[in-house]
Amino acid sequence: MTYDVIIVGGSFAGLSAAMQLARARRSVHVIDTGLPRNRFAHSSHGFPGQDGLRPGEINSNLRRELSAYPTVSFSEMAATAVAREMAGFQVSFANGAEIVARRIVLAYGVRDTLPDLPGIYERWGVSVLHCPYCHGYELNQQPVGVLAQGEMAAHQAMLLPDWGPTTLFTQGRLLLSPDQLQAFSHRGVQVEETPITELIGNSPALDSVQLADGREIALAGLFLAPQTTPSCDLADQLDCATANGPTGPYVDVDAMQTTSVPGVFAAGDLASPMPNATLAAAAGVKAGGAAHRSLIFDPDLTSEG
Repeated sequence: MTYDVIIVGGSFAGLSAAMQLARARRSVHVIDTGLPRNRFAHSSHGFPGQDGLRPGEINSNLRRELSAYPTVSFSEMAATAVAREMAGFQVSFANGAEIVARRIVLAYGVRDTLPDLPGIYERWGVSVLHCPYCHGYELNQQPVGVLAQGEMAAHQAMLLPDWGPTTLFTQGRLLLSPDQLQAFSHRGVQVEETPITELIGNSPALDSVQLADGREIALAGLFLAPQTTPSCDLADQLDCATANGPTGPYVDVDAMQTTSVPGVFAAGDLASPMPNATLAAAAGVKAGGAAHRSLIFDPDLTSEG
């Protein structure tokens, strides 16, 4: 069977794309490993209509809604290869199976690379965080910190006082200008140059951080901007153009989530420099609609892209 569209990635972006195509009565196959980036978070916030739900619960609800559409199917495994095949695409799996579709939507997300710091991994998504809009409110205006990984740390430090008293830990790798220091002073941000060496508390909660000189500073949450990389290399296999974001590369798309390769669309964190659940779902809606229009207006993929 040749599907109209294969979607690689079954989280917010991928399932939103599938919904648009299912409602157009197109055959859609969603490939998903069940390991979304947000699986470490206890709840999702700031997502209209879904605030406070576990990310897995939101995904389950979306899948249940999609089950009402008979043209949608799923594979619970990883795609290992993809190639252009005439006016479509062939996707291969590790077990040797292959499926074919006329269009493909890449929505498999990114992986986070965290700094090598004792106590950080077991707290990721709960008290070690990347987005104050998603998780800051639940810290209840308790002290928070920013762990510098690069220039994004200064941006985070300026935002965070709205969620709690803030300390920027430069870790000896972030040089601040006089203008930045003045701005931090105006916002009440403390700057700590002595590096953090360990996170303290009954994980996944955070009580404090220990510094290299032996001091401890009480914190309820520690924010950072982790480096990100695509969760797999399918976009590279298709030779999709990429762009560089503040935390790593992402697939370059136009306003309708179209990549540089005709017939290939991308959505979610994989195709955005700004990770956010609501934006990922919205991008999936656009990608699904764009894939549908491509089937109608460019059925043989003659477009230059």
